[in-house]
Amino acid sequence: MPTYQLQDLTVRHLGGRSAPALQAINLTVEQGEQLALIGPSGAGKTTLLATLSLSHKPSEGRFHAFGVEPWSLGEAARHRLRAQLFLAPQTPPLPPRQRVVTAVLAARLPHWSVWRALVSLFKPADPQAAWQALSRFNLGDKLYSRVDRLSGGERQRCGLARLLLSPARSLLVDEPLSALDPALSELTLTTLREEARARNATLICSLHQVDLALGHFQRIVALRDGRIAFDLPRDQVTPQMIATLYQGEQPPAASPHGDEHDAMAVKLGVGACL
Repeated sequence: MPTYQLQDLTVRHLGGRSAPALQAINLTVEQGEQLALIGPSGAGKTTLLATLSLSHKPSEGRFHAFGVEPWSLGEAARHRLRAQLFLAPQTPPLPPRQRVVTAVLAARLPHWSVWRALVSLFKPADPQAAWQALSRFNLGDKLYSRVDRLSGGERQRCGLARLLLSPARSLLVDEPLSALDPALSELTLTTLREEARARNATLICSLHQVDLALGHFQRIVALRDGRIAFDLPRDQVTPQMIATLYQGEQPPAASPHGDEHDAMAVKLGVGACL
C-alpha cells in the first residue's frame, strides 16, 4: 500500500485569495521509499510537506495517506493517523527553557497517556533512549542542557533526534542542513536514511543542497511555482534540468562534498547553502 497518493491536488493558504501554493500535484510515494524534494525558494516544498503531515487541508483534488482519505475522517481518527506521521520543520518548535532530554522525549507524546506525559516533565521517562538518539547526531553531551543554550545547528539536530524516537511510518524533513557544516550534513542525511530503512518508513526530505540530494536519494522530485517540474530517478536528472529549475534565482554555492555529483553542482553553481 502506498504511503501517499495525490491526484490533481491544489492547496491554498489562509483566505485562498492568492495563487495556489500547490497546483495539480500528482504524486505516489510507496511505503519505505526515500525521496528528495528540491526547487527554488517559494516553490512549495514546505507546503507540500505540511500537506503530507495533515497540517494543511487541500482545496481540490484527492489525497490519501496509508490508503485512507484523512479529511473524511473524524477528528479522533485523524489524530490517530497523524501519530503515524512525523514532520521535522527547519526550525523545530522546542520550548526554550526545557531540557533537551525532555524536548526529545516529546516525540512519544502522541502515544503516551496524559499522566505519563506530565510525569516525564519532572522525571524523564527514558533518558537512555534520548541520549542514544542525540548521540547519533553527535549531540549526546547536550542531554541535560537547556534548549535556549543550544546553537542553531544543535537545535536542528535536537529536532531530528525527536524523529528517531517517534514510531511514525512517514518521516517528513524540511531543510535539515541549513545550519550544519559539511561533515554534520553528511552524518545527518546518512542517519536519517539508515533510520528510515531500518523501520521501513517513508522518508521525504526537502533539501536546498542539490548535490546532497543527488548524492543520497534515488528519487528526485522537483517543484517550481507550486507545480512538479519533474519526478525522476537521480540518474535521469540532467544539468540542464537543474539549470532550468533554478532559472531566475540566485543559486546557492556548491557544498564541499566529495560525492560523484559534485562536478555537476559546481558547474551549475547549485549546491549547499550552509
